[in-house]
Amino acid sequence: MELLVQAGSARSTLLSALREARNDNITQALSLIEEATLFISAAHKIQTELIGMDEGSGKVPVSLILVHAQDHLMNAMLIQELASDMIELYRRNPQGD
Repeated sequence: MELLVQAGSARSTLLSALREARNDNITQALSLIEEATLFISAAHKIQTELIGMDEGSGKVPVSLILVHAQDHLMNAMLIQELASDMIELYRRNPQGD
């Protein structure tokens, strides 16, 4: 469950960062990116522990909540990459000039 919480928090924070960048609040957007990185790091640590516990042999039961948490983490990691690039574009070209 903690994996889902951390990944979901990262995703929400990254989407907030994009909204801030759209409103020309680049400093706030970058701060939110940093915050989201902490959530992703925590989620990735949990994921790594689960992989270690499983040892590739199916020791960790795969539940719908685990799949859902993995989806959130993968999406958050993708959004993180895209958001960083988009915020840089907003920074270079404020107000769509």
